[in-house]
Amino acid sequence: MKTSSLLAAFAAIAALLMPPLVHAGEGHDHGDAAPTSTGPALPRFTAVSETFELVGVLNGKQITLYLDRAADNAPVTDAQIELEIAGAKLKAEKHEDAFEIVLAAEPKPGVLPITATVTAGQEVDLLAGELDLHEEAHADEAAHVHSWKEYAGWGAGALAALIALILIGRRIAAGRQRTTGAVA
Repeated sequence: MKTSSLLAAFAAIAALLMPPLVHAGEGHDHGDAAPTSTGPALPRFTAVSETFELVGVLNGKQITLYLDRAADNAPVTDAQIELEIAGAKLKAEKHEDAFEIVLAAEPKPGVLPITATVTAGQEVDLLAGELDLHEEAHADEAAHVHSWKEYAGWGAGALAALIALILIGRRIAAGRQRTTGAVA
């Protein structure tokens, strides 16, 4: 048997046996890349009425409030906002395109009822919402690690495939030598 035909046989067998090796394992789909998160999202709440939409973003002790008209989503910048959070009444201060409130202490995990009184010109509206706070997830959770058993299984499979290819190649080569020898 010629070396080139033996190599072609090995290449054909390898091509048939290799596709299972490229399949994704658990937790690795090899599909389109998932969008990456830029960081943990800050807790937020919404309070909506027929006239206004209020979104509050909590960052430590500071709450940033964004007020829009419900009809066209246009920002409302000339309003006065009073918030009642778990019984404490606070007045929001205007800062650029948002309103801000600084709490006396960082809120504890749990559901906090929020009531907002919005006064914009002649319009006065009462909005209600809830701020649902959870404890932070543990950052020290172990990342997925492949165990040596997983690699050992792949190594054993590759070794078995290599031995099978060598035995098949020798048998093919030996059979061709006998056939060629009998004719001559």
